[in-house]
Amino acid sequence: MRFLLDNWYLILTALVSGGLLLWPAIRGGASGGVSTAEAVRLINREKGVLIDVREPSEFAAGHAVGARNVPLSQLETSTALPSNKALPLLILCASGARASRAAALLKKRGYDNCQPVAGGLAAWREANLPVESAA
Repeated sequence: MRFLLDNWYLILTALVSGGLLLWPAIRGGASGGVSTAEAVRLINREKGVLIDVREPSEFAAGHAVGARNVPLSQLETSTALPSNKALPLLILCASGARASRAAALLKKRGYDNCQPVAGGLAAWREANLPVESAA
């Protein structure tokens, strides 16, 4: 007990550093999502469909090549989604926040194989994956 009292600052430092190491896993576990590399693998090998849930003006400014634009506000009623609900849907937005909400909405519509792309379009660009803009 004396050791704990004499070295409280070392114990506090160890607890804080451990918490900081675990924070990304805790945060990432809540939102889930696939990496950009995994998203590309799903698109190429399993015919995954990339759905961009940003607004049309954001989509026009720049989007992943081959992505379909279905804004989050129109997701529940959109007919632009694939009719085959077994296909992997990869949900993309600017940073990943809207994509997580969109994945939850799509799962309610019966698309059980949908996942947000972690980091959104920012991560897509950072991975040097193709991006195009509407002319």
